[in-house]
Amino acid sequence: MSYQQRQYIKNLTGIFIVLAGIFALGFAWVAENMWNMAPCGLCLLERWPYRILIAAGVCLLLVRGSFVAWVKAIIVLTLLVSLGLSFVHIGVEEGWWSSPLPECYAVASHAQDLATRFMDMPDRPHKPCDLPSYLFSWLPISLTMMNGFYSLVLLFWIVISSEIEKKHSGKFR
Repeated sequence: MSYQQRQYIKNLTGIFIVLAGIFALGFAWVAENMWNMAPCGLCLLERWPYRILIAAGVCLLLVRGSFVAWVKAIIVLTLLVSLGLSFVHIGVEEGWWSSPLPECYAVASHAQDLATRFMDMPDRPHKPCDLPSYLFSWLPISLTMMNGFYSLVLLFWIVISSEIEKKHSGKFR
């Protein structure tokens, strides 16, 4: 595989990763702001890997040489973290375990008067992490499960594209 072909595949992968991260964050924004789906603490935490993916995709477009492998490793690690966060959230939704985040529980106020209790309340209501959000009422797949599947597809795509690049790197010279 020629240098130009490797650069083309690397740039295509970088653009794809940036667009995949933008799509995931854009979808979350639409679900929250247009469809009025309140995110829980774990939902908000699951958005961070996509922010990192956007930055890593931009880095992949800029780096050359041995740094490409490091950036791809960061992308794979980020997708594994995203997959792990989805798994933890699915477990909370399904009742396999309780949430590790304190944001997923009701606010505990030990104040005696009502005014102090109101001041202890958050600015926006919290959604419990064990309450799944469904995009369609007829589809029993929560947004958390969709996020896990999306992360898995992206992970497979990165691994497969890297293997194809390795397999053909000795040919076409």
